[in-house]
Amino acid sequence: SWARLGSDGAWVPLLHVRGIAIAPLRPANCGFEVAGWSAHLRERFAGAPLKTVTLALPGEAPRKGEFVLTASGIEGSLVYALSAPIRKRIGQQGSATVLLDLLPDRSHQQIATALAKPRGSHSMAKHLHRQLRLDGTKAALLRELTDADAFQHPQALAAAIKALPITLLRPRPLDEAISSAGGVPFEALDDNLMLRQLPGVFCAGEMLDWEAPTGGYLLTACFATGKAAAEGMLRWLNDAV
Repeated sequence: SWARLGSDGAWVPLLHVRGIAIAPLRPANCGFEVAGWSAHLRERFAGAPLKTVTLALPGEAPRKGEFVLTASGIEGSLVYALSAPIRKRIGQQGSATVLLDLLPDRSHQQIATALAKPRGSHSMAKHLHRQLRLDGTKAALLRELTDADAFQHPQALAAAIKALPITLLRPRPLDEAISSAGGVPFEALDDNLMLRQLPGVFCAGEMLDWEAPTGGYLLTACFATGKAAAEGMLRWLNDAV
């Protein structure tokens, strides 16, 4: 998926003109864009990490980990793990909302109880820090995505902290992605990973229509399919002699 390193998908039109059906190449293990952060968030927090959080699509189980704010949206390991279902949801609905839990190790009620304590002359920022150790990037994103009125109501603010909605509009371009989805469907290949319509042409790695949730699984499967295709070539050549 990185054209600057030579992985430019130039094989796609070569197979397409020969009648091979190819699923469009799409970004996988990638970042996503939001409608637009405020100038304050872009200038102060682009590149800043959010650690020990969870992300989830509504109705799905949350995943715990970390990710990074970017000038255009979000990216990082936790986002990559959800990139396939996020991309699918965007394709179906035009956008996808993920729910961010800023304090997954505390319950809604624990947070609400802490927020309800008198803060006296302290600012809300100081109150969040003293009661919840919530500050920095997490506090900035909470401010960015929460109605100001919620900060006056502990239950409402606790609900925002536990399920902060981030609306994602599109994945970042393919040339920025760690890997790609799409490619040659397995139905077009025989057991040796040779194209049924083009004897002698073998496919492997990210040419195949599949994707992996991390770079490690991706590399392992690319190496494995490369070995399988090479062994298939040898069998085909031996049979042709």
